[in-house]
Amino acid sequence: MTAKKTTKTKTSAHKPASTQSSSSVGSSTKNSKHSAELWISMLKEMIFYRRFEERVLAAYTQQKFSGFCHLHIGQEGLCVGLQRALDAKDYMISGYRSHTQAIAKGIAPLAVFSELFGKASGCSGGKGGSMHMFSKDKRFYGGHGIVGGQAPIAVGMGWKIRYSKEQHVVVCYLGDAAMNQGQVFEAMNMAAVWQLPVLFVIENNLYGMGTHIGRTTTIGATQQYKRALAFDMDHSQVNGQDVLTVYDHMSKTIKRVRKGVPHLVEALTYRYKGHSVSDPSLYRSKEEVNSYKDDHDPIKTLAKRLQNDGITDEDSIRAWDKEIKAELKSIEAQADKAAPPDKALAYHHVYSQ
Repeated sequence: MTAKKTTKTKTSAHKPASTQSSSSVGSSTKNSKHSAELWISMLKEMIFYRRFEERVLAAYTQQKFSGFCHLHIGQEGLCVGLQRALDAKDYMISGYRSHTQAIAKGIAPLAVFSELFGKASGCSGGKGGSMHMFSKDKRFYGGHGIVGGQAPIAVGMGWKIRYSKEQHVVVCYLGDAAMNQGQVFEAMNMAAVWQLPVLFVIENNLYGMGTHIGRTTTIGATQQYKRALAFDMDHSQVNGQDVLTVYDHMSKTIKRVRKGVPHLVEALTYRYKGHSVSDPSLYRSKEEVNSYKDDHDPIKTLAKRLQNDGITDEDSIRAWDKEIKAELKSIEAQADKAAPPDKALAYHHVYSQ
């Protein structure tokens, strides 16, 4: 079966904050087809993920755990907006910046925090750590440390869905730098040829480790969706910093993917912290980072919109934030006290057993 002719639905391009103000700030939800309750729950969820990652950073700094650790701070809008457009039984696979994606897919925050601390109650039994969150029950299949390594697995899951005649989709999160990996191109080609229900999502935060993506590609730093042209695959672009835009865009896109039409979407976003917690981000200016925090922050964007429309107020948001911080403090304390894996299980889950 050959790929069908692509359709391209391109939404708001997201240029650096110094050259484009956020189109979402100040716009209204009053004429929205969605309820105020949905918007408020999205805001609370983004705040929860922000505070979760901040506690993770603090715990790492206090040497409560070690190893590689990559934070998702600044990219919450994409995580929340996309997940709300999915069904619980849809599949998901990601890279190593996936703590909050795992929670969004249904893994308990305590199980994620416990995994970070290497505890037996962690979602991977304490053996995976930061980069390898996993839950078969929640259909979250990693957490992968190899750049782009999740793409072929996503296609395999897409084939399983088609073979089993299921009505589900696979979401495959990819970083912008993963788009230069050969296995990603092979995987997208197979998905296009076989018409598999795979949604490839590029989290374009502009940097592959410490290198601006514009230095490693000839098609433009914010035009990674054009990669799909090589396979005549459906493709689009969305402002990943606006959770409402993400939700509407992904809801429409996923309906088509569910019918067996693969799609590549580029979500333009930005990470506030370094590539990992040990990265001082000397390759970009403080002014650049602050411009995104001030003008394109997904939490501030939605909070301001809801306040402008009289849906909530600053006091309520502060109260929610306080409650979330208290909840996460308790979660971290429970994870800290949890038992480590039994030493007798050290050689379990390896190829020989």
